[in-house]
Amino acid sequence: MTIDKNLSGSTLTISLTGRLDTATAPQLEGELKRSVAGVTELCFDFAGLEYISSAGLRVLLSAQKVMNRQGSMVIRNVNEVVSEVFEVTGFADILTIE
Repeated sequence: MTIDKNLSGSTLTISLTGRLDTATAPQLEGELKRSVAGVTELCFDFAGLEYISSAGLRVLLSAQKVMNRQGSMVIRNVNEVVSEVFEVTGFADILTIE
């Protein structure tokens, strides 16, 4: 998985490419811990994300909890496979997906 970050003011955009699974979730978790201080808007761009596992969902839920305290979080450009995972798990009701 590749993580690209773009910080513009207090808005952080994270673009993911590849698979967010048990092997790569710790990489994203670490990146978020290092990057979200002072961020009021966190945007994930999933245009290049092919797959997400429960480990990836856990990282997103953790990020959502942090951002509920300091701002907002949105997920954009979700493909059908990832969207189906969000729907089946109920995460579509928890996360802001555009």
